[in-house]
Amino acid sequence: MRCCLQCHHTFDKDSWTCPDCGFAPTVVGGFECFAPELARDNADYDPKHFPMLMKLEDTSFWFDARNRMILWSLSRFFSDVRSLLEIGVGTGFVMRDLRRALPNASLWASDVHIEGLKFAAERIAHSVAFMQADARRIPFRAEFDVICLFDVLEHIQDDEAVLKELNRALKPGGGLLLTVPQHMFLWGPFDEAGFHKRRYGIHELEQKVKRASFEILLKTSFVSFLLPVLYASRLRSRWKGQYDLMEEQDIHPAVDRLFRGLLSTERRLIQAGIRFPMGGSQLLVARRGSDSTT
Repeated sequence: MRCCLQCHHTFDKDSWTCPDCGFAPTVVGGFECFAPELARDNADYDPKHFPMLMKLEDTSFWFDARNRMILWSLSRFFSDVRSLLEIGVGTGFVMRDLRRALPNASLWASDVHIEGLKFAAERIAHSVAFMQADARRIPFRAEFDVICLFDVLEHIQDDEAVLKELNRALKPGGGLLLTVPQHMFLWGPFDEAGFHKRRYGIHELEQKVKRASFEILLKTSFVSFLLPVLYASRLRSRWKGQYDLMEEQDIHPAVDRLFRGLLSTERRLIQAGIRFPMGGSQLLVARRGSDSTT
């Protein structure tokens, strides 16, 4: 069901105009905007990163490894997805693979930044419905089989408010897929440049997800085999006092192949049931309870 963010009336129709109060979202750059005050400027992310990400994502071992982990998790726990929302779609790198994996599903993508939506729409064309929205106020109730946030939650100060809103937007029994950066001992210029509010502790995200009335299906660290390398890189950036995303991703092809191989081995171990307690990132899969009233 669609939900009017002004009067909170829910309705089942294709138009966004509320049949109760007449409210309709503004349109900016061809996208319906549900939080227009945040569409071009907010404190959670810098849109200048979108062009850099477009250059990096298709060749980065890390982005490739994360996508493979996401697609496996989706097929493992929610193989019958008919409707999915990705919040914080960014440039559409993950959504492009989700579209390929779910050719018949209804896919929605949101981002708080209009600039990100432009990149994503260019990458994916017209096979996904896009909207600009604040993750704390989602204009749906009990609508989606699955909602995904991939390295998004750490940008939002009130992450628990977001988790409760996700619960309301999911159908009873619907699934939640999250990835977040992990371990505050890795905090440094990378996180500050990325407008992160936190890196998550080992149990922090799990506890917050449970408080939002979700049942945990899977929790594991990943990028675990590369944790010493990642730590050394973060120490180096702290020593330099700055972080350069393009420089960090500019690695020798042989090193790239090594890292891809290590992360592929790591993924296969997770698929076999191994759970890593530490790693640069955390993957969490959860399900909304059928009687949830968050």
